[in-house]
Amino acid sequence: MIYRLLALNIDGTLIQSNGRLSKSSKEAIEYVQQKGIYVTLVTSRSLPSARKVAKALKLENYIVTHQGALISDNADQTLYVNRLTEELTYEIVRFLEGFICQIRLVHEKFSLANKSRLNHNMLAKTVFNSGDPVFYSHQFVDVLSEVLLEEPVSAPKIEVYFEEKKDCLDAKEVLDKMFEEVNIVQMNDLRLEILPEGVNKLNGLLYLAEHLGINRREIVVIGDSLDDKEMIEAVGLGVAMGNAPSELKFSADWVTRSNNQDGVAYMVKEHFRKQQPIEFLRKMNIIK
Repeated sequence: MIYRLLALNIDGTLIQSNGRLSKSSKEAIEYVQQKGIYVTLVTSRSLPSARKVAKALKLENYIVTHQGALISDNADQTLYVNRLTEELTYEIVRFLEGFICQIRLVHEKFSLANKSRLNHNMLAKTVFNSGDPVFYSHQFVDVLSEVLLEEPVSAPKIEVYFEEKKDCLDAKEVLDKMFEEVNIVQMNDLRLEILPEGVNKLNGLLYLAEHLGINRREIVVIGDSLDDKEMIEAVGLGVAMGNAPSELKFSADWVTRSNNQDGVAYMVKEHFRKQQPIEFLRKMNIIK
């Protein structure tokens, strides 16, 4: 099979445990791009945060961010965006304010959150990951719903961080029943991500692939999280990182090394070195 698109998760896949990109990963991405493979990022990160990684990898391509709700490039050319409506955002926030949790509205230009009510300091610090650029505006307010009455927000995604596991499960159960127009992703025992209906990483990736004229069988996905599972199962070659949970590894076609062992670079060298450059394959009329 000839592969034309390589899609990569960021955290736990490209990024090592120390928060850095390895030299080997950067070289592997450069190598595969030289072969004419379209490389994209598919991530739950915000657009500014993902752009920071794309810049480090010298990627000028469209990237899929906010769990698939926003597809854009480094030149602010937006290919696709899907937002929660202002009214729906307000209703969800009002419901969540009944729990001990941190609510973060993640826009592509800013984030707006209630001041932390979490008792665990380490948990509270995870609300804003280290990938957010310094120029990305973070605003904290006392009562988020009151601010939304005065200044409504329509964001691609809401992130929610809970103090207790039971609250997270209870909130997800009720949200699923109350709001049919949203997709709720449970990231871990204490974190939910709330997205517009139909938004997920797979749909975002397939939207980009269709725009590029690339069939899903011509796509390689490398990921490490359960929210990568649909992509890994749906494409031509689904690859799980060595640090991925067992459920994801069972769904994958291939398992590479961990993120701390340059798993992306290892996979690229093993598979793409055997594939001729895309331009050569076109000249030989092997592909169009």
